[in-house]
Amino acid sequence: MPIYKLVLPSMGESISEATITQWLKKVGDTVNADEAVVEVATDKVDSEVASEYTGIIKEILHPINAVVSVDVPLAIIETEEAVSQDFTSQSVTNGVPAPAAPATKAPQIEVDTAQQYMDQAQALVNPINQAFAGEKRFYSPLVKNIAKQENITEQELSTVLGSGKDGRVTKSDILAFLKHRNKSIESSVKLGVAGSPSTTTAATTANLSFTKNNIDEVVSMTRMEQLISDHMMHSLKTSAHVQSFIEIDVTKLSNWREKVKNQFIKQHGVKLTFTPIFLHLIAQVLPEFPLLNATLDGKSIIKKKDINIGMATALFDGNLIVPVIKQADTLSLIGLAKKVHELALNARNNALNPEDVQGGTYTVTNVGMFGSLTGTPIINQPQLAILALGAIRKVPAVLETENGDVIAIRQQMVVSHSYDHRIINGAMGGMFLSSLKQRIENWDESQTI
Repeated sequence: MPIYKLVLPSMGESISEATITQWLKKVGDTVNADEAVVEVATDKVDSEVASEYTGIIKEILHPINAVVSVDVPLAIIETEEAVSQDFTSQSVTNGVPAPAAPATKAPQIEVDTAQQYMDQAQALVNPINQAFAGEKRFYSPLVKNIAKQENITEQELSTVLGSGKDGRVTKSDILAFLKHRNKSIESSVKLGVAGSPSTTTAATTANLSFTKNNIDEVVSMTRMEQLISDHMMHSLKTSAHVQSFIEIDVTKLSNWREKVKNQFIKQHGVKLTFTPIFLHLIAQVLPEFPLLNATLDGKSIIKKKDINIGMATALFDGNLIVPVIKQADTLSLIGLAKKVHELALNARNNALNPEDVQGGTYTVTNVGMFGSLTGTPIINQPQLAILALGAIRKVPAVLETENGDVIAIRQQMVVSHSYDHRIINGAMGGMFLSSLKQRIENWDESQTI
């Protein structure tokens, strides 16, 4: 019978490998065409790999947590259909098992905040997990077995944050939950409040002193953290990073947004944040500087026709992911606002598709949302530039008027531009910022949405 080799498909630019997180089929199982066989994870997104043919799983070539290169076979499937594949240059030994790592860094929780984690866990259950409230939620046999051994009730299990596909609870998720739950129980016992609901923790801790544990905590990097680290180091070694900075008066734009934001959400169902407004203006400026919307391949410069802007998005575990807004220059402000909302929500709910993080030509990161004045971000390879938006602050500024200079309170923002000095010189990097500054500061406050 013909043999079909299920291979790891391309997962996007700059992604050369993925980690096997779960086999959905075992040897001897029947698989249908287009049915998912295995789940894999990269530093950008989790995804499923489906079979192109109907057949029977004859061999699984890599264990869970193995790191497998793109185009390397994952499993052997026996099928009755005609199969055409060429694997003369491929090897099935590229996947090297990697030690399992927790999905997130487990924070050190003090006695008086252990219960706070449990409360926050219930409040932070993402929308995908909440969708299971009225129906039976799927749990893998491994998760069920751990829950049974640890006496985790169905109610407790429903509060576990799922980081897998479609909010599925993974082994790392339930182990992280157990770690915090056990700390909470141990803390309660130490405080003498276990089984005594009427005794408040605050009242008990008021009369106790604690000895600080001086032992350092050693935490392994997650797979995502390892891949991000490698990606950033590769970028620093590849590009000649240089930065330009500019201060922009966003008072007019900010006043206009404040005036229309309530009407905007009523009409369009999403909030009008600063992000889509800035992306709208950046997409208008980029065509004036085609080298900034390009890549470098050896000695050849590839100027991209489409303007696909990646927006760095913070996840619940502290990591960042960069979903891409395709053809951003063709979208209206309303279209951008809806797309930004959709991608950010999917990113934080682990619901992005591989194509959502592919094809970026320029990246924008908002470091101001964390209170930073500005930053010097690392270029997202193979792109040539990245823009950092700083915090918007009310500051005294000198204004030129017909009657002379005056000092006024204005809303200002520092913007940083990191670019590859192999191709882009300081003049171009600075002129881009000046053009963006002019568009922001000359925002028409009379325009309607």
